[in-house]
Amino acid sequence: MMNIFVPRALSMKILLASAFVFLGFLLYRSFAMASPLPQVGQAAPPFSLTGIKGDAHRLQDYQGSWLVLYFYPKDDTPGCTKEACSFRDDMVQLEKLGAKIVGISVDDTESHAKFAKKYNLPFPLLSDTDGKVAASYGALTNLGIIKIAKRYTFLINPEGQIAKVYQSVDTSRHSQEIIDDLRQLSAR
Repeated sequence: MMNIFVPRALSMKILLASAFVFLGFLLYRSFAMASPLPQVGQAAPPFSLTGIKGDAHRLQDYQGSWLVLYFYPKDDTPGCTKEACSFRDDMVQLEKLGAKIVGISVDDTESHAKFAKKYNLPFPLLSDTDGKVAASYGALTNLGIIKIAKRYTFLINPEGQIAKVYQSVDTSRHSQEIIDDLRQLSAR
């Protein structure tokens, strides 16, 4: 009987290589199965999600106003906090331009409530725990058991159509970018 001896270092390399292959597969699956982004001019995908007070929010509730629908990865993280606080600080300007703001992540309503209270966020944060709404907007990274919303924003016109898609968001200037775009789009 032959005794096969595998050195410990080699077995660790095999284990690490297997882990990288598995992660690569999950990433491939996440991108290969991702829904396409809605395009400018298309109807925005409908949604119905729960806010922090247990109230339902639907896309049609915002008809007649511009809607800044932003997806973000995680409550109370540095980039997400900066983005949310910028929207909060610019809320008066955005409202003067006829816009409402709604944030969506896969966090639950309890997490949203703590985040909103801590930073005094005056706009709805909606819970998309199964990621279906984020997926319908092409804004979901799905790694099987882990789902994370991508930092994408959709500017939806008063008729419910996508007016602008933001995939590369700089959290420090995103709110101002939307204000500038709303001014330009409203002037047409």
